[in-house]
Amino acid sequence: MNKFLIKPGQLSLQDCRYIFENDVQFELDSSCFESVNLAAQTVQNVIDEKRTVYGINTGFGLLASTSIPDEKLQLLQESLVLSHAAGIGKPLSKDICRLLIALKVSSLSQGYSGIRLEVIQSLIGLINQDIYPVIPEKGSVGASGDLAPLAHMSCMLLGVGEVFYKGVKQSAEKVLKKVGINKLDLAAKEGLALLNGTQASTAIALAGLFKVENCFASAMVAGCLSVDAALGSVAPFDERIHKVRGHQGQIQTAEAYREFLKGSELLNSHSDCEKVQDPYSLRCQPQVMGAALDQIRFQASVLLTEANAVSDNPLVFSEDDDIISGGNFHAEPVALAADSLAIAASEVGAISERRIALMLDEHLSQLPPFLVNDSGVNSGFMIAQVTAAALASENKTLAHPASVDSLPTSANQEDHVSMATFAARKLNELSENLAGVVAVEMLCAAQGVELRAPIESSVKAKEAIKIIRTKAAFYEKDRYMASDIEGIMQLIFDGEFNHFSDTIELPSL
Repeated sequence: MNKFLIKPGQLSLQDCRYIFENDVQFELDSSCFESVNLAAQTVQNVIDEKRTVYGINTGFGLLASTSIPDEKLQLLQESLVLSHAAGIGKPLSKDICRLLIALKVSSLSQGYSGIRLEVIQSLIGLINQDIYPVIPEKGSVGASGDLAPLAHMSCMLLGVGEVFYKGVKQSAEKVLKKVGINKLDLAAKEGLALLNGTQASTAIALAGLFKVENCFASAMVAGCLSVDAALGSVAPFDERIHKVRGHQGQIQTAEAYREFLKGSELLNSHSDCEKVQDPYSLRCQPQVMGAALDQIRFQASVLLTEANAVSDNPLVFSEDDDIISGGNFHAEPVALAADSLAIAASEVGAISERRIALMLDEHLSQLPPFLVNDSGVNSGFMIAQVTAAALASENKTLAHPASVDSLPTSANQEDHVSMATFAARKLNELSENLAGVVAVEMLCAAQGVELRAPIESSVKAKEAIKIIRTKAAFYEKDRYMASDIEGIMQLIFDGEFNHFSDTIELPSL
């Protein structure tokens, strides 16, 4: 198993994707040890000097004015973790948990959280022994951090709740005994440091970003194939058109379309046709996909900043012997990023579905009805388009922003919340739907191009179709279709079409 060195606050998007996609073990850069130890000592100084500081020797939230005696400080932290482990729903995937914990380790190790190095190393040690927390996906409003998810993460340190050990859900207490790990006794502020922060919503949003990038790259391929399948024109991708508008995403996607279709015989096979202009779903691809690309890039930069952020509370500034309460745990940047990505991804699916419908209509595409010979006896891709329409329509609802809603919590102390975790979760669901839409378009477009034989498409088009045909053969007559769609979706999520988009530089690739 590969080792991954966590350099606190220095993760790249490529690092985050690598952690998400690979079953790695973690090491912590030793350069952070001194600052972590200094922050922990600063917290201890508060206790030794009998000062009252929120989160160290007070209650939490609306109970911040309640002082806690020294002999109950450990109980205070453990009680905080246990009471906040109130999530419900199916567990987060192992991949997301691994990324979540990497982000948490990176944040805590920057020396502003006042947590002992022992606690951070314990988190790493559990993951390295293939012990993952069972974290229910629902229960966070993304305001005082992702409290419930991070509490479930922290419970395994205390030997409480459930964990996945070598992929099997088991009692955390029994697993710790089995592997010979002692449960931790949390010191002052440590429970709060573990629970505060945006690492759950950020990890889930990053997972959504990576899926959207895969879908985007695949949708570019599908869109190019559709141009040739429908005998579209390459003229709308002319460099001059896009330069005078000026949007970088539009300029770069137009170039990618030109490069992909270069050398296609199909482009010249209809030069004398009566059609003056293509429908927008073909002609305006650079405008739509370019705008989506610009959103992907910007929101990726927001999520990267958050991935490297210190987002718990209060924060310890050892050099000033100061501990300050703030609001870095409020996950509004993550919520807005996830919502914006969802809107962009929904549009990618919407225009993809319109190209599917175009190809199936014999009057628009001049292809056999529903892309199959002997139509009537065969229904061809008729219901595959219905599936794509259903998914694209679901995505319109899923694209509704979660961030515009806020229900106050904690007796109105937390009177504005971000809903970032929900925004991130529905981004992932939306991306699954998007992969389904793009998979259907790929099948239809490959079918359409091959129905144009013996006239051929471009070299890249033939390469893409070859990949498609590893999961789905040419559709000669009606057959069980669900496995074809599922097979292409798997290719999309495995990144098999990503290399066709090298020139447009998707953020994490």
